[in-house]
Amino acid sequence: MRVLLVEDDELLGDGLRTGLIQYGYAVDWLKDGLSADQALKTENFELVVLDLGLPKMSGITVLQNLRSRGQTMPVLILTARESIEDRVKGLDSGADDYLTKPFDLDELTARLRALQRRFSSRAEPLIQHDDITLDPAAHTVSLKGELVSVSRREFALLHKLLENAGRVLSREHLTQSLYGWGEDVDSNALEVHIHNLRKKFGQDFIHTIRGIGYMIDKSKDEK
Repeated sequence: MRVLLVEDDELLGDGLRTGLIQYGYAVDWLKDGLSADQALKTENFELVVLDLGLPKMSGITVLQNLRSRGQTMPVLILTARESIEDRVKGLDSGADDYLTKPFDLDELTARLRALQRRFSSRAEPLIQHDDITLDPAAHTVSLKGELVSVSRREFALLHKLLENAGRVLSREHLTQSLYGWGEDVDSNALEVHIHNLRKKFGQDFIHTIRGIGYMIDKSKDEK
């Protein structure tokens, strides 16, 4: 899950980036509103964590520009401004949630998971797909009730594919979901993760759609 973090405080931004990566997110961190506005025009992000008091362009303007372009990804405002007026303005400008500083990282990630569920129209916190259960909060995967060991990126890839079961996702889209800017990515990295997941869940579990990407079939209950 690829997150754009927009925070100009060096210490807080670095801590947030490190923490979110540990929770399995691919994080790109920008420190001013203008850079964020440009990145959101050209890159694909699945979540945005946005400070309001930014240099060069305010967080509110970044948010308003994002929504005016018709971009619908969830946005969580993160700010030191505590007044009701600021909260109302942020939510009315298109934010999906609001968290004031100081905050706990566990609460932030819980709110991000809630936004992911809402955006994917999924009410249940667990993702159940036939004999597979994925728990985003505990960061665990089980097969027929038995825990399966997966790496951080295998978990993120499986999460993405299961949330979009029945849909073909392009190789580029999946790679962007797993890796942030500046990360060294081998040309066959995605294929390695796919291979590892097939070994753990079955060779026919993930389908290759030649020339396009990969997909997981819908669960038997949805067919």
